[in-house]
Amino acid sequence: MSAGRTLNTLSQEWGTPHKYVDAVREFFGGKIDLDPCSNRHSIVHARVEYQLPRQDGLRESWDFENIYVNPPYGIDKERGTSIKKWLLRCATAYKEHDSEVLALVPVATNTGHWKKYVFGAATAVCFLYDTRLKFLVDGKNGGKGAPMSCAMIYWGEDFEKFLAVFSKFGAVIDLRPLKGKKFGECSENGQLDLIEQEG
Repeated sequence: MSAGRTLNTLSQEWGTPHKYVDAVREFFGGKIDLDPCSNRHSIVHARVEYQLPRQDGLRESWDFENIYVNPPYGIDKERGTSIKKWLLRCATAYKEHDSEVLALVPVATNTGHWKKYVFGAATAVCFLYDTRLKFLVDGKNGGKGAPMSCAMIYWGEDFEKFLAVFSKFGAVIDLRPLKGKKFGECSENGQLDLIEQEG
């Protein structure tokens, strides 16, 4: 549940604010099966928690029904990982295990990881109204605001429930019409094309 910092600076744990943990619990009917980015100060209290840095949530199993992810936003130079690998695991868990996955991530719609693992892969996104989302620091309020806008991304089958739970926190966008499309390739005239993915 680290956010806004690289894993190389582990002096503080950057946790999900209470209101979003409550919303995630509500969405999952009170049961969060996996938090692959947990820490000793986590308030998520998933049934299974992989705690950074002792456990590497990218290497462990994600074969769970309900998964909540607040990944490290920076680059872990020691392990050679970044947020794109966490988003890949989210999309893969949904595709391979039929997992319902929610992830709290920075808005970076121009990046390859959004183009590959959010647009064309996720079910919906909620662009959060919080100007600078204030993460918990070592499990307590009072942390600095995130330096960027954040979003809750959803990979799963219940768009209507996602809309009902998260619309009070931001603008919910239905991504289902984009499923199976590729993003980011430009045509000869410089316009962005949507290209069907090879199956």
